[in-house]
Amino acid sequence: MVNNKLYEMLKADCMSQITKAELTLDLLNNHPAGIGDHSTEDYYKNANEALTMLTDGKDRLSTLENWKGENEKDFLLESKDDLPF
Repeated sequence: MVNNKLYEMLKADCMSQITKAELTLDLLNNHPAGIGDHSTEDYYKNANEALTMLTDGKDRLSTLENWKGENEKDFLLESKDDLPF
């Protein structure tokens, strides 16, 4: 069985990472002058870092959801063995 507080904490961390990456990509795409370093190399580096952060956050969230589903399924299967009928 999945500890709900643990699950919610991990999910919030994933969502925070996804949101931060999306905000960074939005800033880079729509307001590039608002970025401190204006060199092309820094711009590309920041864009790649944000994309990596977005991918990582989404992968982590997907893994977390799969882990939760597997653990809940196992819990339900174990609980059926305890039923009197």
